[in-house]
Amino acid sequence: MAADRLAASVRGPLFTAASDGYDEERARYQTHRPHRPAVVVGAAEPKDVQLAVEFGAAHGLPVGVQATGHCPALPAGTGVLVSTRRMDEVRIDAGARTARLGAGVAWQQVVEAAAVHGLAPLNGSAPNVGAVGYTLGGGIGLLARKYGYAADHVRRIEVVTADGRLRDVTADGEPDLFWALRGGRDNFGVVTALEVDLVPVERLYGGGLYFDGAAAREILGAYLRWTRTVPEEMTSSLALVPLPDLPSLPPPLRGRYVVHVRIAFLGDPAAGEHLIAPLRALGPRLADSVRELPYTESGTIHNDPVPPAAYVGTNAMLRDLDEETVGTVLALAGPDAPITSVVEVRHLGGALARVPREANCVGNREAGYLLAVLDRVTEDDADAVRAAHSGLMDALSSLTTGRCLNFLYGANATADEVRLAYTPDDYLRLRRIKAAYDPGNLFRLNHNIPPAPAPR
Repeated sequence: MAADRLAASVRGPLFTAASDGYDEERARYQTHRPHRPAVVVGAAEPKDVQLAVEFGAAHGLPVGVQATGHCPALPAGTGVLVSTRRMDEVRIDAGARTARLGAGVAWQQVVEAAAVHGLAPLNGSAPNVGAVGYTLGGGIGLLARKYGYAADHVRRIEVVTADGRLRDVTADGEPDLFWALRGGRDNFGVVTALEVDLVPVERLYGGGLYFDGAAAREILGAYLRWTRTVPEEMTSSLALVPLPDLPSLPPPLRGRYVVHVRIAFLGDPAAGEHLIAPLRALGPRLADSVRELPYTESGTIHNDPVPPAAYVGTNAMLRDLDEETVGTVLALAGPDAPITSVVEVRHLGGALARVPREANCVGNREAGYLLAVLDRVTEDDADAVRAAHSGLMDALSSLTTGRCLNFLYGANATADEVRLAYTPDDYLRLRRIKAAYDPGNLFRLNHNIPPAPAPR
């Protein structure tokens, strides 16, 4: 069998549905509509990735990649899945302030390795998210308003393209592919390693303010006014969260609808105290964890859930967000809506709005806010939840500049949503680059950008 020949060639393990360990290897953080790929290659080195890509191309099977499995699933029973979790090396160059990240690395590994040298990566809010996929999708992190998108700080990319070639891609070597990979996610190949910038951050002033959700409209309105006054050193977000009644949650939060304001300030703690004083003055807090903390504890700011879950969600990049719109959001997704969702508002601007010297394809930089909506689902209610999310997106359309690729959760990202992550000109350029490097659309499983048609 062809799979047997592949198994004999790769250094890492290979799994099919009949193999012991298949279910464990294909398991992912996102459990909605679990995928069952035809072949899973547990890549141990770049050569394994090359062999997996060549196998997929030879047998007409699409190729997808998974580290932690937060992105959408492969269609059932099809495709070659490259599992990169074994490629988890992190190398820090303290003098150059860079890190080399293997394809399977999660952010907390990088945070801890960099902290030894007084440095930090531009990681996201959840320490267990894969660093490479996050960065390739743009990456709006805890320090985003000060330093911009994670994709803005990529120096080098090692990637296996559809022809099975392992390429070393930089701004000077294959600049079109370098531009497209930084924001185009896994449409152009399987990335085996990234070299990224680190920043000189050891500590920050951050944490969460939790308020009773009964005051959601007032607090969200006040938060939006507050964001218009803060410096770029302040990156913040607000989430409206219906919390379950679980013993793992602090007693004041169990079973409550809460407003969670998340703070990450790069500056003197006293200045941070002064900046958030207007938020603390909004009313009694159910909990308050804002403090000076080592960057290794930055994952506690959002306290994103760790156990795997089935969820769907989408987002809108908004030019602005006013108090009238807040009322619309609460009516369609708040505690009195037919479906009460997790709603997150992230304050953008600052360095996120500036195009880096080595430009990339990350779009919607003019947006002032990101509004994301998410729900846990079952097969019975997933369609109803998606319909509710679509209704909210329609209501926000007049303020919307587009979508953010990394916040198109679940297996429901449409072609139109992916297109809206880019400017029209950039999307056309991406399709042309796709046609040059992957004309057969081998990498078509997650957030797909189709190749431009060949000229007649």
